[in-house]
Amino acid sequence: MSQDAHPDMDDLEDDEEKAPFRRYLTRSGAERMHRELVHLLNEERPKVTAEVSAAAAQGDRSENAEYIYGKKRLREIDRRLRFLTKRLDTATIVTPAEQTDRARIYFGATVTLEDEDGARTTYQIVGSDEIDAAGGRISVESPIGRALLRKAVGDSVEVRRPRGEIELTVVDIRYE
Repeated sequence: MSQDAHPDMDDLEDDEEKAPFRRYLTRSGAERMHRELVHLLNEERPKVTAEVSAAAAQGDRSENAEYIYGKKRLREIDRRLRFLTKRLDTATIVTPAEQTDRARIYFGATVTLEDEDGARTTYQIVGSDEIDAAGGRISVESPIGRALLRKAVGDSVEVRRPRGEIELTVVDIRYE
């Protein structure tokens, strides 16, 4: 990513009139997706293919549950392989540690927030393919992610959520 490029909401809006939508992934997110792709391609698919072949050899396929389930599983694996391949091929990979403007929140930032009650929470702002709320990774497209973009330490944001609005203050910004 170039020195002065900052993926923010202007870049992330899915506008049908624009050229292809830019989808961002962190380097670690892309590596996780690539590992899954390799695992499916080199381990899962060959294993299921062998099971389907063995089930097909048993004769009547119309009532053969192993064959029917195996074919369904192969379709699921192939669909996931196409999805992962497309996402990895079209994604812009961002390495958060290479961010030059570390005073503001951009894609890939790890942010510590404090709510109105003084409770602190830490999130990393990631792409929609990487979200894991329990693991502290939230989408840049989420209400909190959108509200935090371009904010600095000390800034406060109000976020509307299902349980009502909450005010969050940025306590720390890191790029790891």
